[in-house]
Amino acid sequence: MERSFSEALKQRRTYYSITNQSPISDQEIECIVNMTVRHVPSAFNSQSTRVVLLLGESHQKLWQIVKDALKKIVPAEAFVKTEEKIDHSFACGYGTVLFFEDQTVVKGLQEAFPSYQENFPGWSLQTSAMHQLAIWVMLEDVGFGASLQHYNPLIDEEVRRAWDLPEHWHLIAEMPFGLPVGKPGEKEFQPLEERVRIFK
Repeated sequence: MERSFSEALKQRRTYYSITNQSPISDQEIECIVNMTVRHVPSAFNSQSTRVVLLLGESHQKLWQIVKDALKKIVPAEAFVKTEEKIDHSFACGYGTVLFFEDQTVVKGLQEAFPSYQENFPGWSLQTSAMHQLAIWVMLEDVGFGASLQHYNPLIDEEVRRAWDLPEHWHLIAEMPFGLPVGKPGEKEFQPLEERVRIFK
């Protein structure tokens, strides 16, 4: 029985312990990404979000890029733990989704609608966030565990070179995913009365 959207959203959690197994085919993963990119809304229908799906060797290549970049700035004695975290939390997964925003689209909207030009970068990030949540919920709904990482801008240039991506694609986040191991930690919620106000 399929879960409702509200139930799927409620079950979404951050998983740091994942394996390189998949409960669905690669084609079905591609369908999740394609459906999200096509149907998630965006300000002014800008459709500025760009997504790169990395599987297999490409997934491993990304996390090697991350480790190489971090090795240049993290002290040697601390890098051991950094490498262990990446190897056992992210690189060991089945794949990674990269989220980008096309700055050509953003700048084009700024020029076309100058009265809103200061808002478009923020609206672009909101669009990206909606794509991130949609893909995250849908991946978890089919049995994956995922987390959201931000190694940008440290890895931006090398990522663009590695997969020949346009310069105007701005990396926002990385989402490693795989079959979850165990259960995620309990999530504590702040009181709703402190976060929501309703007026009638």
